[in-house]
Amino acid sequence: MNEVLGTIAASPDTAGVDGGVGLTALLVAAARSIETHRRDSLARDVYAEHFVRAAPACAGWPVRIEQVPDGDADPLWGRFARYFGLRTRVLDDFVVRSVLAGARQVVLLGAGLDTRAFRLDWPPDCVFYEIDRAGVLAFKHRVLADAAAVPRAKRVPVAVDLRDDWATALTGAGFEAGAPSVWLVEGLLFYLPGAAETYLMDTVDLLAAGGSALAFEAKLEADLMVYRDSATYTATREQIGIDLLDLFDKGPRPDSAGRLAARGWSAATHTPFEFTRRHGRGPLPEPNDALEGNRWVFAHRRR
Repeated sequence: MNEVLGTIAASPDTAGVDGGVGLTALLVAAARSIETHRRDSLARDVYAEHFVRAAPACAGWPVRIEQVPDGDADPLWGRFARYFGLRTRVLDDFVVRSVLAGARQVVLLGAGLDTRAFRLDWPPDCVFYEIDRAGVLAFKHRVLADAAAVPRAKRVPVAVDLRDDWATALTGAGFEAGAPSVWLVEGLLFYLPGAAETYLMDTVDLLAAGGSALAFEAKLEADLMVYRDSATYTATREQIGIDLLDLFDKGPRPDSAGRLAARGWSAATHTPFEFTRRHGRGPLPEPNDALEGNRWVFAHRRR
Protein backbone atom coordinates (compact mmCIF):
# COMPACT_ATOMS: atom_id res chain seq x y z
CA MET A 1 0.00 0.00 0.00
CA ASN A 2 2.81 2.47 0.82
CA GLU A 3 4.29 1.90 -2.62
CA VAL A 4 0.99 2.83 -4.24
CA LEU A 5 0.63 5.93 -2.08
CA GLY A 6 4.17 6.97 -2.84
CA THR A 7 3.46 7.12 -6.55
CA ILE A 8 0.99 9.94 -5.95
CA ALA A 9 4.05 12.18 -5.75
CA ALA A 10 3.75 12.40 -9.55
CA SER A 11 1.17 15.16 -9.07
CA PRO A 12 2.41 18.43 -10.62
CA ASP A 13 1.79 20.33 -7.42
CA THR A 14 4.70 18.53 -5.76
CA ALA A 15 6.99 20.92 -7.63
CA GLY A 16 6.60 23.68 -5.05
CA VAL A 17 5.90 27.21 -6.24
CA ASP A 18 4.91 29.93 -3.80
CA GLY A 19 4.20 27.99 -0.64
CA GLY A 20 3.87 24.64 -2.37
CA VAL A 21 1.27 25.68 -4.94
CA GLY A 22 2.13 24.22 -8.33
CA LEU A 23 2.15 26.15 -11.58
CA THR A 24 -0.62 23.96 -12.97
CA ALA A 25 -3.00 25.09 -10.21
CA LEU A 26 -2.12 28.69 -10.98
CA LEU A 27 -2.63 28.07 -14.70
CA VAL A 28 -6.19 26.94 -14.00
CA ALA A 29 -6.74 29.95 -11.73
CA ALA A 30 -5.61 32.28 -14.53
CA ALA A 31 -7.99 30.51 -16.92
CA ARG A 32 -10.86 30.93 -14.45
CA SER A 33 -10.06 34.62 -14.14
CA ILE A 34 -10.09 35.04 -17.93
CA GLU A 35 -13.44 33.22 -18.04
CA THR A 36 -14.82 35.39 -15.26
CA HIS A 37 -14.19 38.60 -17.19
CA ARG A 38 -15.70 37.40 -20.47
CA ARG A 39 -18.97 38.96 -21.54
CA ASP A 40 -20.33 35.47 -22.23
CA SER A 41 -18.79 33.88 -19.15
CA LEU A 42 -19.72 30.31 -18.31
CA ALA A 43 -18.43 30.52 -14.73
CA ARG A 44 -17.42 33.33 -12.40
CA ASP A 45 -14.61 33.17 -9.87
CA VAL A 46 -13.75 36.64 -8.60
CA TYR A 47 -10.98 35.19 -6.41
CA ALA A 48 -9.02 33.52 -9.20
CA GLU A 49 -7.21 36.72 -10.18
CA HIS A 50 -6.04 37.18 -6.59
CA PHE A 51 -4.26 33.81 -6.63
CA VAL A 52 -2.43 34.65 -9.84
CA ARG A 53 -1.35 38.07 -8.62
CA ALA A 54 -0.19 36.68 -5.26
CA ALA A 55 2.28 34.27 -6.87
CA PRO A 56 5.45 35.90 -8.24
CA ALA A 57 6.04 32.96 -10.59
CA CYS A 58 3.06 34.00 -12.72
CA ALA A 59 3.05 37.74 -12.20
CA GLY A 60 3.08 38.38 -15.95
CA TRP A 61 0.26 36.01 -16.84
CA PRO A 62 -2.97 37.44 -18.26
CA VAL A 63 -6.15 37.48 -16.20
CA ARG A 64 -8.36 38.95 -18.94
CA ILE A 65 -8.61 37.90 -22.58
CA GLU A 66 -7.95 41.54 -23.57
CA GLN A 67 -4.43 41.15 -22.19
CA VAL A 68 -3.66 38.37 -24.68
CA PRO A 69 -2.26 39.76 -27.98
CA ASP A 70 -4.00 37.14 -30.14
CA GLY A 71 -7.09 36.96 -27.96
CA ASP A 72 -9.11 33.79 -28.41
CA ALA A 73 -6.82 32.71 -31.25
CA ASP A 74 -4.12 32.04 -28.67
CA PRO A 75 -4.10 28.25 -28.11
CA LEU A 76 -3.21 28.59 -24.42
CA TRP A 77 -5.07 31.64 -23.08
CA GLY A 78 -7.83 31.36 -25.66
CA ARG A 79 -8.92 27.80 -26.41
CA PHE A 80 -7.27 25.98 -23.48
CA ALA A 81 -8.41 28.58 -20.95
CA ARG A 82 -11.93 28.31 -22.33
CA TYR A 83 -11.72 24.55 -21.74
CA PHE A 84 -11.03 25.18 -18.05
CA GLY A 85 -13.89 27.66 -17.93
CA LEU A 86 -16.24 25.07 -19.40
CA ARG A 87 -14.98 22.41 -17.00
CA THR A 88 -15.58 24.74 -14.07
CA ARG A 89 -19.16 25.40 -15.15
CA VAL A 90 -19.96 21.74 -15.76
CA LEU A 91 -18.60 20.65 -12.38
CA ASP A 92 -20.31 23.58 -10.65
CA ASP A 93 -23.61 22.36 -12.06
CA PHE A 94 -22.84 18.78 -11.01
CA VAL A 95 -22.12 19.70 -7.39
CA VAL A 96 -25.13 22.00 -7.12
CA ARG A 97 -27.46 19.30 -8.50
CA SER A 98 -26.03 16.71 -6.13
CA VAL A 99 -26.47 18.98 -3.10
CA LEU A 100 -30.01 19.84 -4.14
CA ALA A 101 -30.67 16.09 -4.38
CA GLY A 102 -29.82 15.71 -0.70
CA ALA A 103 -26.05 15.35 -0.24
CA ARG A 104 -24.63 17.77 2.28
CA GLN A 105 -20.95 16.74 2.32
CA VAL A 106 -18.71 17.87 -0.55
CA VAL A 107 -15.20 16.43 -0.73
CA LEU A 108 -12.62 18.13 -2.95
CA LEU A 109 -9.86 15.58 -3.44
CA GLY A 110 -6.76 17.59 -4.27
CA ALA A 111 -8.64 20.85 -3.68
CA GLY A 112 -5.94 23.16 -4.96
CA LEU A 113 -7.31 26.68 -5.46
CA ASP A 114 -10.96 25.64 -5.73
CA THR A 115 -13.30 28.35 -4.40
CA ARG A 116 -16.70 26.70 -4.78
CA ALA A 117 -17.39 27.06 -1.06
CA PHE A 118 -17.01 30.84 -1.47
CA ARG A 119 -18.59 31.70 -4.81
CA LEU A 120 -21.75 29.55 -5.05
CA ASP A 121 -24.87 29.49 -2.87
CA TRP A 122 -25.28 26.48 -0.55
CA PRO A 123 -27.77 25.24 2.05
CA PRO A 124 -26.76 26.25 5.60
CA ASP A 125 -25.95 22.65 6.58
CA CYS A 126 -23.61 21.99 3.64
CA VAL A 127 -19.95 21.18 4.48
CA PHE A 128 -16.95 21.35 2.17
CA TYR A 129 -13.93 19.16 2.99
CA GLU A 130 -10.92 20.48 1.10
CA ILE A 131 -8.13 17.91 1.00
CA ASP A 132 -4.66 19.04 -0.03
CA ARG A 133 -1.16 19.58 1.28
CA ALA A 134 -0.59 22.11 4.04
CA GLY A 135 1.38 24.50 1.82
CA VAL A 136 -1.39 24.70 -0.77
CA LEU A 137 -4.07 25.31 1.85
CA ALA A 138 -1.94 27.93 3.63
CA PHE A 139 -1.39 29.90 0.40
CA LYS A 140 -5.09 29.67 -0.40
CA HIS A 141 -6.09 30.80 3.10
CA ARG A 142 -3.74 33.78 2.97
CA VAL A 143 -4.96 34.99 -0.42
CA LEU A 144 -8.65 34.57 0.42
CA ALA A 145 -8.19 36.30 3.78
CA ASP A 146 -6.49 39.24 2.06
CA ALA A 147 -9.45 39.39 -0.34
CA ALA A 148 -11.90 39.39 2.62
CA ALA A 149 -13.58 36.29 1.17
CA VAL A 150 -16.32 34.71 3.28
CA PRO A 151 -17.38 31.09 2.66
CA ARG A 152 -21.05 30.43 1.98
CA ALA A 153 -20.87 26.95 3.50
CA LYS A 154 -18.96 25.40 6.35
CA ARG A 155 -15.43 24.80 5.08
CA VAL A 156 -13.10 22.23 6.62
CA PRO A 157 -9.53 22.25 5.28
CA VAL A 158 -7.91 18.81 5.64
CA ALA A 159 -4.16 19.30 5.44
CA VAL A 160 -2.81 15.93 4.35
CA ASP A 161 -0.57 14.68 1.58
CA LEU A 162 -2.29 12.17 -0.69
CA ARG A 163 0.68 9.88 -0.07
CA ASP A 164 -0.47 9.64 3.55
CA ASP A 165 -3.65 8.23 5.09
CA TRP A 166 -6.00 10.93 3.84
CA ALA A 167 -9.10 8.78 4.49
CA THR A 168 -8.40 8.73 8.23
CA ALA A 169 -7.65 12.45 8.17
CA LEU A 170 -10.96 13.08 6.41
CA THR A 171 -13.08 11.07 8.83
CA GLY A 172 -11.15 12.60 11.73
CA ALA A 173 -12.16 16.04 10.45
CA GLY A 174 -15.83 15.13 10.78
CA PHE A 175 -16.74 13.46 7.49
CA GLU A 176 -19.58 10.95 7.99
CA ALA A 177 -19.17 7.87 5.81
CA GLY A 178 -22.78 6.86 6.46
CA ALA A 179 -24.26 10.00 4.89
CA PRO A 180 -24.44 10.86 1.16
CA SER A 181 -21.52 12.86 -0.18
CA VAL A 182 -20.32 14.56 -3.36
CA TRP A 183 -16.76 13.99 -4.56
CA LEU A 184 -14.73 15.99 -7.07
CA VAL A 185 -11.43 14.79 -8.50
CA GLU A 186 -10.65 17.68 -10.84
CA GLY A 187 -7.42 17.96 -12.79
CA LEU A 188 -5.57 15.28 -10.82
CA LEU A 189 -5.79 11.82 -12.34
CA PHE A 190 -3.79 12.63 -15.50
CA TYR A 191 -0.69 12.88 -13.36
CA LEU A 192 -1.10 9.71 -11.30
CA PRO A 193 0.07 6.20 -12.17
CA GLY A 194 -2.75 3.75 -12.75
CA ALA A 195 -2.28 2.03 -9.39
CA ALA A 196 -2.58 5.34 -7.54
CA GLU A 197 -5.77 6.23 -9.41
CA THR A 198 -7.27 2.85 -8.56
CA TYR A 199 -6.35 3.29 -4.90
CA LEU A 200 -8.02 6.70 -4.77
CA MET A 201 -11.17 5.45 -6.47
CA ASP A 202 -11.35 2.38 -4.24
CA THR A 203 -11.06 4.62 -1.17
CA VAL A 204 -13.86 6.87 -2.40
CA ASP A 205 -15.94 3.74 -2.99
CA LEU A 206 -15.36 2.66 0.62
CA LEU A 207 -16.31 6.05 2.07
CA ALA A 208 -19.24 6.99 -0.17
CA ALA A 209 -22.68 5.99 1.12
CA GLY A 210 -25.73 5.28 -1.03
CA GLY A 211 -26.95 8.44 -2.72
CA SER A 212 -23.40 9.78 -3.17
CA ALA A 213 -22.06 11.28 -6.39
CA LEU A 214 -18.59 11.49 -7.94
CA ALA A 215 -17.16 13.45 -10.85
CA PHE A 216 -13.67 13.08 -12.23
CA GLU A 217 -11.62 13.91 -15.28
CA ALA A 218 -9.73 11.18 -17.15
CA LYS A 219 -7.65 10.90 -20.29
CA LEU A 220 -7.46 8.16 -22.90
CA GLU A 221 -4.16 6.33 -22.63
CA ALA A 222 -3.52 6.36 -26.38
CA ASP A 223 -3.90 10.13 -26.47
CA LEU A 224 -0.96 10.98 -24.24
CA MET A 225 1.87 11.02 -26.80
CA VAL A 226 -0.01 11.26 -30.09
CA TYR A 227 -0.55 14.99 -29.74
CA ARG A 228 2.90 15.97 -28.44
CA ASP A 229 3.13 18.76 -31.02
CA SER A 230 -0.43 20.02 -30.67
CA ALA A 231 -0.88 23.78 -30.49
CA THR A 232 -2.17 23.53 -26.92
CA TYR A 233 0.80 21.65 -25.49
CA THR A 234 3.31 23.63 -27.54
CA ALA A 235 1.92 27.00 -26.41
CA THR A 236 1.85 25.88 -22.77
CA ARG A 237 5.51 24.83 -22.97
CA GLU A 238 6.70 27.90 -24.81
CA GLN A 239 4.66 30.61 -23.10
CA ILE A 240 4.75 29.57 -19.43
CA GLY A 241 7.28 26.73 -19.29
CA ILE A 242 4.89 23.92 -18.31
CA ASP A 243 5.38 20.68 -20.24
CA LEU A 244 2.14 18.93 -19.44
CA LEU A 245 3.04 15.76 -21.28
CA ASP A 246 6.18 15.54 -19.20
CA LEU A 247 3.99 15.67 -16.09
CA PHE A 248 1.30 13.24 -17.25
CA ASP A 249 1.84 9.62 -16.26
CA LYS A 250 2.44 7.52 -19.35
CA GLY A 251 1.62 4.10 -17.93
CA PRO A 252 -1.54 2.04 -18.54
CA ARG A 253 -4.76 3.76 -17.49
CA PRO A 254 -7.36 1.91 -15.41
CA ASP A 255 -11.02 1.75 -16.35
CA SER A 256 -12.23 3.59 -13.26
CA ALA A 257 -15.73 4.10 -14.64
CA GLY A 258 -16.09 0.39 -15.31
CA ARG A 259 -14.70 -0.47 -11.89
CA LEU A 260 -17.24 1.81 -10.22
CA ALA A 261 -20.08 0.36 -12.29
CA ALA A 262 -19.12 -3.13 -11.13
CA ARG A 263 -19.47 -1.91 -7.54
CA GLY A 264 -22.97 -0.56 -7.83
CA TRP A 265 -22.42 2.91 -9.26
CA SER A 266 -24.00 4.24 -12.42
CA ALA A 267 -21.29 5.95 -14.45
CA ALA A 268 -21.64 8.08 -17.58
CA THR A 269 -18.62 9.18 -19.62
CA HIS A 270 -18.71 12.30 -21.80
CA THR A 271 -16.38 14.34 -23.98
CA PRO A 272 -15.99 18.05 -23.18
CA PHE A 273 -17.22 18.85 -26.69
CA GLU A 274 -20.68 17.57 -25.75
CA PHE A 275 -20.93 20.36 -23.18
CA THR A 276 -19.54 22.93 -25.61
CA ARG A 277 -22.47 22.17 -27.88
CA ARG A 278 -24.89 22.20 -24.95
CA HIS A 279 -23.77 25.61 -23.69
CA GLY A 280 -22.93 27.10 -27.06
CA ARG A 281 -19.46 28.09 -25.84
CA GLY A 282 -16.15 26.29 -25.37
CA PRO A 283 -13.69 24.26 -27.46
CA LEU A 284 -14.75 22.14 -30.42
CA PRO A 285 -12.64 19.40 -32.05
CA GLU A 286 -9.77 20.52 -34.25
CA PRO A 287 -6.90 18.76 -36.04
CA ASN A 288 -4.07 17.46 -33.83
CA ASP A 289 -6.24 18.17 -30.80
CA ALA A 290 -4.74 17.79 -27.32
CA LEU A 291 -8.25 17.75 -25.86
CA GLU A 292 -9.43 14.86 -28.03
CA GLY A 293 -8.78 12.23 -25.37
CA ASN A 294 -10.17 14.11 -22.36
CA ARG A 295 -13.18 12.52 -20.69
CA TRP A 296 -15.48 13.72 -17.91
CA VAL A 297 -17.06 10.96 -15.84
CA PHE A 298 -20.13 11.40 -13.63
CA ALA A 299 -21.05 8.58 -11.28
CA HIS A 300 -23.86 8.05 -8.77
CA ARG A 301 -24.10 5.40 -6.10
CA ARG A 302 -27.51 3.85 -5.85
CA ARG A 303 -29.28 4.30 -2.54
